[in-house]
Parts: sequence; C-alpha cells; structure tokens
Amino acid sequence: MTDVERWKARAAHAALDHVRSGMIVGLGTGSTALHMVRELGRRLATHEVQDVRGVATSVATERLAREAKVPLIDLPADGVDVAIDGMDEVTTTLDAIKGLGGAFTREKIVAAAAKRFLLIGDRTKQVAFLGDRAPVPVEVVAFGWRRTAELLRALGADPVLRTERGEPVVTDNGQVVIDCRMRGGFDAPAFAAAADALPGVVAHGLFLGMTERAFLAGPDGIEELVAPGRAVEPGSGAAGATGRA
Repeated sequence: MTDVERWKARAAHAALDHVRSGMIVGLGTGSTALHMVRELGRRLATHEVQDVRGVATSVATERLAREAKVPLIDLPADGVDVAIDGMDEVTTTLDAIKGLGGAFTREKIVAAAAKRFLLIGDRTKQVAFLGDRAPVPVEVVAFGWRRTAELLRALGADPVLRTERGEPVVTDNGQVVIDCRMRGGFDAPAFAAAADALPGVVAHGLFLGMTERAFLAGPDGIEELVAPGRAVEPGSGAAGATGRA
C-alpha cells in the first residue's frame, strides 16, 4: 500500500469512529470510500458495531459493500444517520468538489438526506479555493448535451464532455458528464444556483454548506476540520464544538 493509500485508510477509519450500532450509513464512492466500506465490514464482522445498514451511492459501492458483508437498504424516506464520502477538493470552510468518479448525483442525494455528512481524504485534497485543481463535474441529460454545454459556457465555464477511450462516460443514471473548468476565484454559490436552473442539468459536483466535518490524513497524522455551527457529537443530537478540532 502506498503512503497516500495509507493516509486515505486512516481518514476513513477516523470517520467511522462516528458510526454507532443501529445506524443507517450513506456509503460514498471512490478510492477513499473503498477503505471506509471495507473497514465497516471488518467492524461488523468483529461486532465492534452491530445492526449497521448501508445505503450505496453507486453500483460499484453496492458491489463492494456486498463483498464486505455490509447489509444494504434503499434510501429510506427519512434519510440516513450519517453519510461518509471522499472528495476531490475541500476548502477550510468545508465546501467541496466531488464527482471525478462520476457518482456525484447519487452521492449528493444521500448527503442531503443525512443528519451528518463527513468527508474523508488525504491532505492533498485541501485547496485555498474551489476549482484550484479539479473541474466542476455536471451530470446532464444525454439528449441535447451540446446545448447544455453551451449554456454552461455562458455561465463562465470551459465545458468538456467526459470521455473514455473516445466514448462518452455514462453514469449509473444513464446520463453523461460535462467537466467544467472554472476561472480562478469563481463565485461557486452563484454558479451552483445558475447551473441548477438550466434545463438538462441533473446535478453538479459542488457540495456547498453540506459538510459537518472533514478528516484529512497526511504524514503527520489526521487533521479534523469542523464546520462552525454544524458540528454534532455522535449520538448527542445537539450542536457540538465549532472551529478546528
């Protein structure tokens, strides 16, 4: 295992310390979430936690959860207790870009349905501003995608259809992804609102004001960032400490 993979695993394990027996957990998608799902399966097997059920955010995560023997259910009407997922970029205020793995629409549905949303990753994912390194992915209806891309361009994006081996990447939802390179210092909330209003847009990868805390691992350990006013201690149901943990 490389150093970066070890860091991802440490971050995933730290976030899982917020999972208690009887909880319903949103299971993210991607290389960091992989460590989280496998560790949750191990903790269930050793009875460190019991009666935990998962809601998978992708076909790949569903397959991984079954291999790890994590029981799965559909997303309940009343949501999940906690959702844990990786990210492609995160700021110190815990706004994030997700979706380079292509599962961000389902990830956002589950995150929005979670009482608590936790991000996990290695220290390299922290950025000074969104769009510093990663594009903003936008899932769009395949019909008329060129028109939708032009509308995104009018919002200040440089849109590129995501392809693999010369063919459009198709999401688990049967749609395509347009990666939007943004100019430095773009207004993320304004772009998010404008993109949401476009015909043909299913969802975008801007996760703004959703995250309670993020676990960022590196060579010197784990840094836990906590969003002011959104922190909840496990099982308390009340606001906890704010600021940097």
